[in-house]
Amino acid sequence: MAISLSVVLLLAIILVVLVRGGNLKAGPAIVAILFGFFLASTGMAPSINRFLNSIADTINSISF
Repeated sequence: MAISLSVVLLLAIILVVLVRGGNLKAGPAIVAILFGFFLASTGMAPSINRFLNSIADTINSISF
């Protein structure tokens, strides 16, 4: 849950920066948000979640 919330917060911040910076207009941003919302309710959601969790685990296992 913590990773999921962090990713949502990070993506929201990136979206706000892109819209305010003029790199992304409000219309395409709304479409992207709605696409993500509806994608989350499809059968692909568990696969996407597993993929993102595996990336997070891989990044977490890197030691410097």
